[in-house]
Order: sequence, then structure tokens, then C-alpha cells
Amino acid sequence: MSFIRSVHRTAGNGTMAAVASASQAGSEPLPRGLCLLLATGAGLSVASLYYSHPMLGVMGADLGASDTAMGFVPTLTLLGYALGILLLTPLGDRFDRRHIILIKAALLSVALLLGGLAPGIRPLLVASFAIGLAATLAQDIVPAAATLAPERHRGKVVGTVMTGLLLGILLSRVISGVVAEQFGWRAMYMLAAASVALLGVVAWHGLPRFRPASTLTYGALLGSLSQLWRTHGALRRAALAQGLLSVGFSAFWSTLAVMLHGAPFHLGSAAAGAFGLAGAAGALGAPVAGRLADRFGPEVVTRLGAGLTAISFATMLASPWLEPGTRLWLLAASAIGFDLGIQLTLVAHQTIVFGLEPSARSRLNAVLFVGMFIGMSIGAASGSFMLARWGWVAVTLLATASALAALLVRLWPGAHTVR
Repeated sequence: MSFIRSVHRTAGNGTMAAVASASQAGSEPLPRGLCLLLATGAGLSVASLYYSHPMLGVMGADLGASDTAMGFVPTLTLLGYALGILLLTPLGDRFDRRHIILIKAALLSVALLLGGLAPGIRPLLVASFAIGLAATLAQDIVPAAATLAPERHRGKVVGTVMTGLLLGILLSRVISGVVAEQFGWRAMYMLAAASVALLGVVAWHGLPRFRPASTLTYGALLGSLSQLWRTHGALRRAALAQGLLSVGFSAFWSTLAVMLHGAPFHLGSAAAGAFGLAGAAGALGAPVAGRLADRFGPEVVTRLGAGLTAISFATMLASPWLEPGTRLWLLAASAIGFDLGIQLTLVAHQTIVFGLEPSARSRLNAVLFVGMFIGMSIGAASGSFMLARWGWVAVTLLATASALAALLVRLWPGAHTVR
């Protein structure tokens, strides 16, 4: 509760300054409490997408559902999230983002509660889809942070908020696995619902109002997505490069547990979840990414991040010739490296696209993340196929090649231009 009071007090003290920034970014730094509130909100909301992953076996046994049916739980959650990014996120440019954030926080809390109370697989699937839709709250928070931050500090603020978001992704599986083992899977849903509800209360007190940046109708907002794509070459390159990096990211994390379960490791799901801690260490580099983008320009940081990602994936190619214990250390070090590289690049890409059209930040962010999640979907599917057909080395080659392709996109002549 001391944390909540601190965030509320600091954010509340800076509300009037933040209101001014919401309509016209000034030069005053964003209050720490408000920045912490935004980062926490991004992390808690996106974590809702991944809580179910380590609990699927336990949930299926309790509900009497088959493995195939349980596989639709994360699928529908991510599908709801993708559709929400495409169909709901653009509303942030048309309406007060504070209202949207509060409404989605309430809906997400209710959806998580219904998931925890689901008596069977069908209600759970409906709740999972609703969780995905409402979890796009995270994609309303990031443009809100970019709007509130003064231009010279925008990279740092976005980097801090993205640290919260990525930590939510990487730590959610670890937390849910522990909670489910100790208290049951329904307890995890209840805890998640309570945390999001508490977030909504703090946001109601601490978030300023935002002046809408556009007067377009909903249909025109959706139609403008393709126009933004055609107009801004920088947006196309950012979405393509981040999507390529996401292929390797998703291929690694979606196949790691299966690989560790087999010879020579024979490790359980808890060990795979522990690798999320290594990835979380890399996520802590997001504020550094923001500062580098502010100081040297985001283009330099995109190349640095893509290069670090490619090198980190490439080092895993040596794993077949190492002892099992050494291989595990190599995998952990590589996870730190490529998570840091991907986070560097994502923050830099957001800094680039948020500067294209301030009145269209929600839509620009939606396009960027649609590209990112397309890459993650391709990576998950192709990674699983390659692991089954050719083994872990093929997954590593896929990840390395996709990262090198992303680096090539950033090095391509004209990549530094605004449009």
C-alpha cells in the first residue's frame, strides 16, 4: 500500500503539469510517480496475456478438457489482443486516453475474474478472448506516455514504460507457475483481476485528462491506418524490422520448454520459466535504450539492437558441441543478450514512429505492434515446425537469420529518412 500511496501522491502532484503536456508537450520532466504508474500499468495489463501458459496442464485436468481444447486458451487470448490492437487502439487518437485506460482496466479485471470462475472450457475460452481484447490497455498506455513526455525526454520515458511492459511479458509465466503450484490456477486469475482493479483505482486518481488529437470518425480512423502505412517509409521499415526480430524471439521462447524437456537436459516447465528471469535482466536495458535514442538518435540504436540480437542468437549455434551445463549457461547469456537487443530496437522504433505524426500516435503504435505480433505468430509456428523436423540448431538458425534480416532493413539506404 505504501507503493500505491507513493504513486498516487507523486502522480497527483504532477497532474496539472501533465495535463498541459497531454495537449502540448512541454519541457518539464514527467513526475516519477506518474512514470511508474504508466510502467506498472503496461506490465500488469500485458502480463494477462501470458498467465495461462504454464498453467494449461493443470487447468485442463481440473476442467476435464483435452490438450487440443486447452491450446485454444492462449490462441484466443492472442487473437483477441491482435484484433484489439487493430480495432480498438486507434480510438486513443479520437477520445480522451484517460477514459479509455480506465474503461479497459475495468473490463480486463472483470474478464480475468470470469476466467478464474469459469466452470468449463467454453466459458474459459470466451473469457480468454475478452482478456486479449482488454489487455490492449498496454497499447493505450505507451502512446499516453509519449504524449505526456517532453520531446527531449521522450525516449527515456518510453523506454521506462516499455521496461514495465517487457517485464510483464517475461515474468508473468514465472509468477503464474509459482502461484498455480502453491494455490491453484484459479487463484492466479483472481490475483491478476485484483491487481488490475487496483491499477484502475490508482489511474483514476493519478492520470491526467488527454485532449483528443483527431476528430476523425471511427471508420476514418481505421481507414487512415493504411494511409499512414503508405505515407511513412519510416513506419514500414520499423514494423518490418521489429517483426523480423520478433520471429526469432518467439521461435526461441515457444520451443525452449520442449527442448529442455528432452535429452540431454530432461528439465521441467519450472526450469524453462526460470529462463524468463534471464530475459527480464535484458529488459532492464530499456531506459538505457531511451537515453541512447535521445542522445545519439534512434536510428543508431536500432542498428545496435539488431546487431546485438543477431550476435546473441548466433552464439547459440555453438551449443551442440558443449557440455549440458555449459549449454544452459550459454542459453541464459544469449537470452539476456537478445532480449536486451530487441528491447533497444523496440524503444528506438517507437521513438521514430511517435515523431512522425503526433496526432496519430495511437494509430502509428498500432501499426508497429501489428507488425510485431505477426512476426511473433510466424516465429511460434515456424519454430515449432523446425524443432520437430530438424532440431534446436534449425531454430537457432531461423532466429539468427531473422535478426540479420532486421539489421539489413535498418542498414538499407534511406532507412534514416523520416518518410
